[in-house]
Amino acid sequence: MTDFQTFRTVDEMRVQVAAWRDAGLTIGLVPTMGGLHSGHQALVTRAAKKCDRVVASIFVNPTQFGEGEDLDSYPRTEATDCALIADAGGHGAFVPSVSEMYPAEFSTTVRVAGLTDMLCGATRPGHFDGVTQVVSKLLNQAGADMAFFGEKDWQQLAVIRRMARDLDIPTQIIGVATVRDDFGLALSSRNGYLDAAQIDVARQFNVILRRAAYDIASGGHASDECAKAAQAILNAGFDRIDYVECRDAQSLKLIDRVETQECRIFGAAYLGRARLIDNHSVS
Repeated sequence: MTDFQTFRTVDEMRVQVAAWRDAGLTIGLVPTMGGLHSGHQALVTRAAKKCDRVVASIFVNPTQFGEGEDLDSYPRTEATDCALIADAGGHGAFVPSVSEMYPAEFSTTVRVAGLTDMLCGATRPGHFDGVTQVVSKLLNQAGADMAFFGEKDWQQLAVIRRMARDLDIPTQIIGVATVRDDFGLALSSRNGYLDAAQIDVARQFNVILRRAAYDIASGGHASDECAKAAQAILNAGFDRIDYVECRDAQSLKLIDRVETQECRIFGAAYLGRARLIDNHSVS
C-alpha cells in the first residue's frame, strides 16, 4: 500500500485521523505489541472489511509485564510488522516510544475489578491493570469507531469490553476468532520461543482442551474434566500448569455443570520459555 504511514507521536496520528474523519471515513484500531503473525493479520483484515481506514498500534507495553517475565526478549520486528499490516489492508501503524505513552510523572491507573482476579489475573498480578491502562490510552488517542482484539485472549477481551462500557468509551470492541495452525495450535508471538519438538508438544494443548470441553458439554463435572485435562497436558510434555478451568463466557464465574449458560474452558501452561494460553467454547 503506497500511502501507508507510520506515526511516532499521538499528535501525528490524531492529525491524520481528523483528516480521515473530515472526509467522512470510519476508523478501525488494532492494538498489538508487535511480533506480528497471521493471527494479527486476521485482525487487520477484519478491521479493513468493517472500517474505511485502519491503524494498528505496535507498542511493547512495559506496565503489563511482571517481574521475571519476557519484557526484554519480547519480539521487536517493526519493519516486518508494518509490512504485514499494509499487506492485510491497514493504512498506518502507531509506533510510540515508552516516553510518548508514559511521559514523566505519569501517574494514572485504570483497573477493572472482579474480571481481573481469576485466570491470568490470579497468577500475573497487575497484568490486566497494565492492559487496561494502555488500551484506554490507545482508544482515547485514536478515537476509533471500532477496535479489534483476538478471542485467544478471551479474558482480556472481556476486561476491555467491561472497561469500555463502564467508562462510556464510544469505540465498539470487536472480538475476532482465534487463528490456528494446521494442527490447531493457537498462533502466538511467544510460539517463536519453542523449538520443533516443543511445537509438537504444544499442539496437544488445543486437542486436550477441546476434548475436555466436549466431555463437560456431554454432562461431565467441569472440575473433574478440567483436572483430567491438566494431567493430560503434563503427560503430553508441558512443564507445569497455570490453570485449566471452566467458566461462564461473560462473567467468568466458575462453572461445574453446564446448563443453559454459555461457557468456555480456559487453559494456561508453561512449555520451555513460553507460557501458552487457549480457550474453547463448551457446547
